[in-house]
Amino acid sequence: MAEQQVKSKKRVADHGEVFTAEREVKAMCDLVKQETERIESRFLEPACGNGNFLAEVLSRKLALVKKRYGKSPADFEKFSVLAVTSIYGVELLPDNAAECRARLFALWNKAYTANSRKYANDRCRASVRFILEKNILCGDALTLTRSDGTPIIFAEWSLVTGSLLKRRDFALDSLMDNRSAQVTMGTAGWEYDPEIDAFIPAPLREYPLTDYRNLREAEQNGRPIQRPI
Repeated sequence: MAEQQVKSKKRVADHGEVFTAEREVKAMCDLVKQETERIESRFLEPACGNGNFLAEVLSRKLALVKKRYGKSPADFEKFSVLAVTSIYGVELLPDNAAECRARLFALWNKAYTANSRKYANDRCRASVRFILEKNILCGDALTLTRSDGTPIIFAEWSLVTGSLLKRRDFALDSLMDNRSAQVTMGTAGWEYDPEIDAFIPAPLREYPLTDYRNLREAEQNGRPIQRPI
């Protein structure tokens, strides 16, 4: 079946919506091949459509998780979830955003179920759905706002120890602030990130360490640690 690059002429006219073909997606991902094969390397697609690029990146990451941890259901589960946490997208049209979340979940769930078999569980599946709700957002990457006019806020997920994830929420507009070169140690509202060797804005909120299988419950029942900005 031929790839569908256009859903309708009206969508092309109204939104300029044309999906990138698989061949071009793979070729472009090959340009950053080393990063697509790092489990924790983060990717943001500012006009993600229904997920062509993000699905390719996640597929490559899951292949690496399989290669490294396929013999251990517990490790495969944990690191496949970590791979999902590294995928971010913004999409203007709600149906595309929903389709992208569903597509990424189905991609992950197929690999997870096949590898973990009887160890696969719905708690983990629920957490992955929750992560995708936070990471794939309906909004406008040009104005850096969501469809309801509020700022785009992304959760950063970091595996700290064992099965515990650290969640910190950042406003996208602050992450794209170009003042980082002028920021120095002690500047209010900024912090040093050793991973990228640069200063980044401080998070809006931080959450206590949480088992990656309990992320939704942690947000519903816990209190975030508010950070002064």
